Amino acid sequence: MVYLETNRLILRDYTESDADAYFELRSDPKTMYYLQGIQLFTKAAAVKDFQKILEDSRSINRKFYFLHIEMKSSHQQVGSIGYTVTDNTPFGKLVGAGYFIYPKFWGNGYATESFERVLKFAFLENNVYSVAAGCLAENIGSEKVMQKCGLIKEAEHIDYEWHDGKMKTRLEYRLLKSEWERITCI
Repeated sequence: MVYLETNRLILRDYTESDADAYFELRSDPKTMYYLQGIQLFTKAAAVKDFQKILEDSRSINRKFYFLHIEMKSSHQQVGSIGYTVTDNTPFGKLVGAGYFIYPKFWGNGYATESFERVLKFAFLENNVYSVAAGCLAENIGSEKVMQKCGLIKEAEHIDYEWHDGKMKTRLEYRLLKSEWERITCI
């Protein structure tokens, strides 16, 4: 079971008791605005998805490392953060990272604080070699989180994605373990 802490937050694997909180987060239209492809709309879909998350967290060949984020002080849910293993190589795991935070918590540094901790776990404890992440160009807050955590911009795909009735530009970032070690002086 993954359990991580920062100064203000707890990042942990989901448990059975998180089912309602999971549905609330993943069905919130403001939180999921930039992640409409994974937004959940029904309780039944949430239950099915949540069971897959729980089963995977117990698997030897675990693929999903998305963690519940909560405040240390109140245990109030802040959002979710983590990564999906896309490949295993002789150098380590290749992963795609992401995060979604309730809008009421935006602008407080919680996503950056969480992502820094997830990167540390990924590179030091989970044999991750490369982290990829991306966002729509208009999602300035998400891009700033990636930049603050040391990710390097690799691509800007103009009119790449259909979103909210328009073609939008997508940005792609990456961070290799060796790059992370240089910026964290490990």
